[in-house]
Amino acid sequence: MEVKLVSWGVVLLALMVTGINGQSDVCGVAPLNTRIVGGNDAAAGAWPWMASLHLGEHICGGSLINNQWVLTAAHCIQSGFHVTDYDIFLGRHTQMGSNPNEVMMTASKIIIHPQYNPRTVDNDVALIQLSGPVTFTDFIRPVCLAAVGSEYKDGEECWVTGWGDIKIGYTLPPLQTLQEVVVPIVSNSDCDKIYHFITNNIMCAGSYRGGKDTCLGDSGGPLVRKVESKWVQGGVVSFGCACDQPNIPGVYTRVSEYESWIKSQITSNPPGFVVDGTTQLVSLSLPLLLSVTLVQSWF
Repeated sequence: MEVKLVSWGVVLLALMVTGINGQSDVCGVAPLNTRIVGGNDAAAGAWPWMASLHLGEHICGGSLINNQWVLTAAHCIQSGFHVTDYDIFLGRHTQMGSNPNEVMMTASKIIIHPQYNPRTVDNDVALIQLSGPVTFTDFIRPVCLAAVGSEYKDGEECWVTGWGDIKIGYTLPPLQTLQEVVVPIVSNSDCDKIYHFITNNIMCAGSYRGGKDTCLGDSGGPLVRKVESKWVQGGVVSFGCACDQPNIPGVYTRVSEYESWIKSQITSNPPGFVVDGTTQLVSLSLPLLLSVTLVQSWF
């Protein structure tokens, strides 16, 4: 047997990347995902943490973060409905036709962030507890979450997934198949010049040329990128002013700002948190041509 010595620096780096909490050994692993560049239709099982939130029909996305909790946007939770009115589909690929790898669960508990502000959409984050634990498969697995100290620099590319419209005006994807797109991060300083109320709880992303964005029906879904061998969620789809328009980025709830809150709510089998900070890429910051006051949640 060959014995190899590993420096403490390497060990510490490995711990930083993988995390040392409940789901760190399983989170962020997508066995069926071979994507490395942008696309349109996602392959079945490519994003196994993707959840579809239903009130009779799909209304929002979400992400599985352990075997019994889903992370979504606070504005996805509608007043006037009972907790058990919400159905959550996991392992789903299309909103029409057969989904042989999916599981449907009802919600048993919903926790909206206590400081959620529907006017400014600050703290737009919520947790949904499923009616029971799910069994992990190649099509159903939790995502890792960005921990405190994670950095998302201007121009760095992330993936966004959802079943929302592909263009403004309620244009659904063919067969309502899960869509995927790559979007670059936009700095908070540039984004605030457009929206005027960007806080540290928020992050922005979008192509300055337009054509790549989230839209109606994508709210609550994850913005992720790969760190070493694991996929890490840095943002939750929150709001925007127009789908795929040039110079107007989409806005996301910054997951790392909610590590302590999430851990305080999920005390058993906590999600896996990873410090996510990659090397900065060439800047793709937006030409600041517009000042926008209209805000529309991607509900």
